Amino acid sequence: MARVFITGSADGLGQLAAKSLTEKGHRVVLHARNAERGREAMKKVPAAEAVLTGDLSNVEETIRLADQVNALGSFDAVIQNAGVYRDSAQEIFSVNTMAPYILTCLIQKPKRLIYLTSGMHMQGHARLDSFTTDISRITYSDSKLHVVMLCLAVARRWPDVFVNAVDPGWVPTKMGGPGAPGNLQKGYETQVWLAVSNDEKAKVTGGYFHHQKRRDYNPEAGDLELQDRFLEICREITGVSFPQTTET
Repeated sequence: MARVFITGSADGLGQLAAKSLTEKGHRVVLHARNAERGREAMKKVPAAEAVLTGDLSNVEETIRLADQVNALGSFDAVIQNAGVYRDSAQEIFSVNTMAPYILTCLIQKPKRLIYLTSGMHMQGHARLDSFTTDISRITYSDSKLHVVMLCLAVARRWPDVFVNAVDPGWVPTKMGGPGAPGNLQKGYETQVWLAVSNDEKAKVTGGYFHHQKRRDYNPEAGDLELQDRFLEICREITGVSFPQTTET
């Protein structure tokens, strides 16, 4: 059985993925923004091994969260699920763009790494210069493009890890709203499948998936020069460096 850490698993797709994994017998460690939400998360997924807390809008707390994860030992898979939508540009940038970068750099390298993105990333733009000049220009779509960009950059650098991004669709969670037309079950099944399945179609890297099928992504995400600049600017902003590795 696998051991999986899931960010943003106090509710929504992260919680549903955690429930699915524990029901299949896997060991799951949850994450919540604060202690109160952490207690609620454990009540909803009582079979979870533990819950860790950390506000991903805060760089220092995000770094401390990575330390907490590492203190628990190694994980077979990490699902970078946490995200915000109807929030300020600063919050979107911090939680959706910076936090996944920091956690990727600092958490002990897993065997599988899954990033939750969105089909809206297709309308996004990298806007890398805005990272240090005008964060207010960064949109949700931009942030989800950054997630795919990070995924592909990591896949290049860590050839021994299965690294993929998932578009869960527009589903009726608290973030998506009650009127969202997507299938909630299909919304979490793909990240669970990528995290633990022995299906050869799941044991791949550098993919962008929707409902267990690979899809084309925004061409900006695949631009190697943009990927490298993205990692460098994230390092400058956070003071956290991507581990030195050999690219493929």
